[in-house]
Amino acid sequence: MTHPLLEVEGLVKHFVGRRSIIGRPTAFVKAVDGVSFTVRAGETLALVGESGSGKSTVGRVVLRLIDPTAGSVTFAGRDVLALGAEELQAFRRRAQIIFQDPYASLNPRMTINQMLHEPLALHDLVPAARRRERIGELLRMVGLEPRFARRYPHEFSGGQRQRLVIARALAVEPKLIVCDEPVSALDVSIRSQVLNLLRDLQRALGLAYIFISHDLAVVKHIADRIAVMYLGRIVESAPADVLFATPRHPYTRALLSAIPVPRPRAHRGRLILQGDVPSPLRPPPGCHLHLRCPHAVDRCRRERPPLADDGGHATACHRWQELSSAETIIPADGRSPALERLVSVFAQRPDVHGAAGVDTVGGNGRPAAPPP
Repeated sequence: MTHPLLEVEGLVKHFVGRRSIIGRPTAFVKAVDGVSFTVRAGETLALVGESGSGKSTVGRVVLRLIDPTAGSVTFAGRDVLALGAEELQAFRRRAQIIFQDPYASLNPRMTINQMLHEPLALHDLVPAARRRERIGELLRMVGLEPRFARRYPHEFSGGQRQRLVIARALAVEPKLIVCDEPVSALDVSIRSQVLNLLRDLQRALGLAYIFISHDLAVVKHIADRIAVMYLGRIVESAPADVLFATPRHPYTRALLSAIPVPRPRAHRGRLILQGDVPSPLRPPPGCHLHLRCPHAVDRCRRERPPLADDGGHATACHRWQELSSAETIIPADGRSPALERLVSVFAQRPDVHGAAGVDTVGGNGRPAAPPP
């Protein structure tokens, strides 16, 4: 068996929440609280959960955009947290990120040519005489025409801008890309195009993804494995098909039951968690979900459940084995609500690229004309 490309062990990240008058920290936000996982080459690990669960913080710590409070991050056998300045720059070439908002992550004062030329020059990947040709190759790779390199970000649609962000990430020939909500800001029809593009690039280049999302339908379409996060902890982890077919943790069941089903009269169970998400400034003891979980008992309030692995399906719940089969959210026909939604959203929309792979629908619902 091949060794993992990325190994994360016991990752913890606390932010200062409050300070005293003299500036001394008095309270900390526990954004990430003991997260561990691995990612193999060519694999997609999805991190899912509500806003504030710590998904994006994990992605940024893995890339050392922010430093962790505790834990270890190992990439290709090397300790990322111990890298010096020069070694860290070399690591940046092998691990990249795609941000949620494509417009905010592009410099509005730079043309696409300048934006893609910068990483090529910084890492000296290709000779100067070949950089213009390489920029054209990158644009074609993401479904855009090389002539667009003379334009600025504001001259593109939202889907086209996200393609440009992907091209910039690919410019340094990485092995790992953290995709932080890469399609949440796009129309549904454009999402399928970008997801298909990411999947095609993964197959062609052998990329590994950490795919961060709150949309389980999107995750089902692209992920090999899924890790569900709640209040800074991973509460369930399994292969995507297994997790959608047999969710164990009450929080995972609640997330799956909240996915809309495109059949108004379809009978389905709903697991509704009562109350609000506790503050990460003062998370509850024991299982973080016990204040909202209908299955909580005294043990849940006192003891933190370990993330116990059972044949590749890990669950952090004291009572998952006791939960009645009547509480499952999977309908009698064997098709999960998430799969029903995927059939509706994706199966009827093949890869809808134009002649050059340019988005056919703009953010305003009208056809998006490419830049002149």
